[in-house]
Amino acid sequence: MGTKVFSSAVNYSVITPNDSTVVSFKALYIGTGGDVTIAPSAAGTPVTFVGVASGTFFPVEVKEGRLMSTGTGATNIVSLGW
Repeated sequence: MGTKVFSSAVNYSVITPNDSTVVSFKALYIGTGGDVTIAPSAAGTPVTFVGVASGTFFPVEVKEGRLMSTGTGATNIVSLGW
């Protein structure tokens, strides 16, 4: 059975967008809204989610991908893991 989005996170940390840092997470909390650009793998093509609202729990799983600084305007981002 897959991970439920609303189960409690056991790992969480502030994450700073960076075009070269490889990261893994199950979801993001977006403190201050804006665009969020994610590369789903280290070599993957980035995708921009436009206008993610402040206070959003964003259920997007990334395994060894990148939370890009280029194209990400959202701030106060926390990565969540189970």
